[in-house]
Amino acid sequence: MDIAKIKKEIRREMSMWIGQEEGVTREFLTEKAKQIFENMESERKVKIESAVKDKVISSLCDDFLGLGPLQKLMNDKGVTEIMINGPDKVYIEKDGKKGLCDVKFDDRTHLRYIIEKMIAPAGRRVDESSPYVDFSLANGSRVNVILPPLAIKGATVTIRKFLDYIKSVDDLVKLETVDSRMAEFLKACIRAKVNILFSGATGSGKTTTLEVLSSYIDPNERIITIEDALELSLRQEHVVSLLTRPSNIEGKGEITPRDLFRNTLRMRPTRIILGELRGEEALDYLQALNSGHRGSLAVIHASTPTDAISRLETMALYAGINLPALAIRAQISSGLDLIVQHVQLSDGSRKITHITEVGKIKDNQVELRNIFHYEIEEVSADASVKGEFKAKNVPGFMPIFKKKGVDISESLFKD
Repeated sequence: MDIAKIKKEIRREMSMWIGQEEGVTREFLTEKAKQIFENMESERKVKIESAVKDKVISSLCDDFLGLGPLQKLMNDKGVTEIMINGPDKVYIEKDGKKGLCDVKFDDRTHLRYIIEKMIAPAGRRVDESSPYVDFSLANGSRVNVILPPLAIKGATVTIRKFLDYIKSVDDLVKLETVDSRMAEFLKACIRAKVNILFSGATGSGKTTTLEVLSSYIDPNERIITIEDALELSLRQEHVVSLLTRPSNIEGKGEITPRDLFRNTLRMRPTRIILGELRGEEALDYLQALNSGHRGSLAVIHASTPTDAISRLETMALYAGINLPALAIRAQISSGLDLIVQHVQLSDGSRKITHITEVGKIKDNQVELRNIFHYEIEEVSADASVKGEFKAKNVPGFMPIFKKKGVDISESLFKD
């Protein structure tokens, strides 16, 4: 008995009955599926085993009420990422390790059905004319989709799950992403409106840290966020969330991060949060840092604090304004206070390896000083990492804490 074929037939028939009706329950779907099975058995004079019926009904309920075969992975709190390489290969990251799992889709059509179901609420589209897209699910999980012919082996989907069990810096301490001194310092930086850049590779935990720390922003502040896909879920009431927009089928109507950033400066923000710096908006960001917009938070892809400075400088040049490199470095030096560097280590654990102060210009370069640093002591044969967080220097912007009435002891910076 071809289960995939039975599922396809029942899915098609149930889709005609259900349409777009809201409030459909598992009980309703189960009853309808049983009726279809009875009709199939009556018309074809065959007996379908109860185990097959139960398996098909469970799968169909997941399709109509959830995300099909992905639903059990979405429900598994241990799974942090899901990587779909066509209908037959689904990889997951669990406990920091990547591997192939037993989840499969019936065929390419089934996979496309689930993709369309995921993307519909986001108001985005993905098709042959626009074959890749970024968006977020209702629970905050981030999704990237790329379709054939760009993806040779079938639709490829990457889901980075929203980790709802990380709610405070105490949770980061428990996970050993930071130690208690670093956590105390970062909370103080948020309250004192220090300008912070969160740096790291994809999946290293940058956005998670930003979101956790944003919970310590004064609820009376007016916060404006700018993102490509809705990822941040801030807990304050006075939050304005802005999203970029891709061009339409005619190639018109695109709204870039730079467009939104320029408009944000007219919206009287108390604090600006940039979901990711990736282009010419970097120049506007630097100018905002140097024109009184304290407490700005932003994310950048870079592997070290030095690389973060270099990338920020390069992206500022994308704006096409003929500024000398030294002028851009001067803006970085005077506007940016802190870089928080994230790394996913060989054992899958995520660490903030550097909390680095951005200093003055020295020998035509931006001077960087580590305030805290994670030092790796040993990597064992099974790739597990042993290391220690160490305090390195007292930050040079300590007077900012005093001016903002934030109490912080210099003892935090002593080992």
